Amino acid sequence: MAKSEPVSARHVAIIMDGNGRWAKKRHLPRALGHQRGVESVRRVVRGAREMGLEALTLYAFSTENWRRPEEEVSDLMSLMKRFILSDLDEFAAAGVRLKIIGDYKAFNARRRGTGQGAVARTAGNTGTTLAVALNYGSQDEIARAATKAAAKGPITPESIAAELDTADLPPLDLLIRTSGEVRLSNFLLWQAAYAEMMFTEVLWPDFTAEHLRQALEDFSTRDRRYGGR
Repeated sequence: MAKSEPVSARHVAIIMDGNGRWAKKRHLPRALGHQRGVESVRRVVRGAREMGLEALTLYAFSTENWRRPEEEVSDLMSLMKRFILSDLDEFAAAGVRLKIIGDYKAFNARRRGTGQGAVARTAGNTGTTLAVALNYGSQDEIARAATKAAAKGPITPESIAAELDTADLPPLDLLIRTSGEVRLSNFLLWQAAYAEMMFTEVLWPDFTAEHLRQALEDFSTRDRRYGGR
């Protein structure tokens, strides 16, 4: 049997898990773990761009994260806002397109304005798309997409897919979760139907562009059959 040709990933998604455990192991405040996690975001986004990924989707804040203590939620929101503002010039110069997925209306007007302004400024960029999942839950996304599809005509897999938050992105190739947890946590359930999965023990603040490169190299060796032989 002929050996399959290596395949390159176009779209990678990451469940960025382990900030709190990283801090706890070092007897540091959880807020510092989240801060170090944002630094990892910066490294990985730069790496994704340099490696030629078409899209990188990051699970930044889920619909379930509202259950966390109010102070931690505020810290997470402030860190993401600062990341977007501090890196926006670099995104614009490097051709990165910023996209936000999820029910963004739940955030206050100031935070919505920050995100919408960054999205608008980078809308014409044609390099890597960075999709940030904010107040995102896949079950909610599918319900919203099905409602929109039903308003337009018969509900089919194709009509629902066309209404998903990620409809303008390439199909998801690889989903990575850090910290050793082995579950999807309501993230990209529809999109992950035939995606490859990778679970690593590395905590998110320790995850680097080199870890991403190794994941892409592993992906290139996989035989993707999509249900066939």
